[in-house]
Amino acid sequence: MKFWKSYLFKNLSTCIAFFSLLGCEDVIEVNVPQEEPRLIVNALIRVNPNSNFVNLRVKVSLTNSFFGEIPVTNLEQITLAGAALVDYNDPGSGIYEGVRSRESFESLEGEEILLQITWEDKRYYASTTYIPAVPIDSLVIGSNTLFDEDETEVIITFTDNPDRKNYYIFDMGFGNFNTVDDQFIQGQQFTFSYFYDQKFEPGQELSISILGADQSFYNYMNLLIEQTEDNFGVFETPAATVRGNIFDVTELDNIDYFDNLKIPNEFPLGYFAVVQEYSQSIIIE
Repeated sequence: MKFWKSYLFKNLSTCIAFFSLLGCEDVIEVNVPQEEPRLIVNALIRVNPNSNFVNLRVKVSLTNSFFGEIPVTNLEQITLAGAALVDYNDPGSGIYEGVRSRESFESLEGEEILLQITWEDKRYYASTTYIPAVPIDSLVIGSNTLFDEDETEVIITFTDNPDRKNYYIFDMGFGNFNTVDDQFIQGQQFTFSYFYDQKFEPGQELSISILGADQSFYNYMNLLIEQTEDNFGVFETPAATVRGNIFDVTELDNIDYFDNLKIPNEFPLGYFAVVQEYSQSIIIE
């Protein structure tokens, strides 16, 4: 959950001191520490079991100290599971897309799926596997609150798959996510409450999704949720450098090894995952 804070001038003297500086003739140069722009690759591929096709959508951008993210529009190459992605739908946005059949991903469960990017003579690689999820059993609007009265409780129920170790990511909408580990609920039905920090108008629809995850993706999302809890959504520019599973392999001799220990600080931000997604909606009454 996110909490937004506003800051106000608390006394007039602060304002007077600020405007008095405008009358100074001397120019004061301040050296602001600059970090080299870092590539951001957001490649969360959601596989809907009710659709025959999967939209392959990857957003590529650069970090920027003053203006947030800058779209990267000049990739030399980007392929996902062997399919070339292009930015034909929204040129200049840094969003590269393609289409593959749902069955092609489901048939790859347990097998390696590669994302490959070439940009400015550098090569970036990421490896993942297709991770299934389970359906949401029910969504119910509750009446409890956690911190104050301006909250909305949603009670979520799902049943864990007993045949495997599972991690789940819940997309609650509005840039909010929640994580669940089945360590203590293996094969059981599980119910939990999630609290939005706002009231919703009657008739508004809330859409909630459950995504499959492996332990690496689960840990990554936990870190992002912790670091962006009082700031921005987890898929906006990260507040701190959280290392994902995408690597600069330009200097590596063998692309089968993604461990660039000799250049530990040269890695892009972001994550590559291919996961099954089940969604359900509920109307506020």
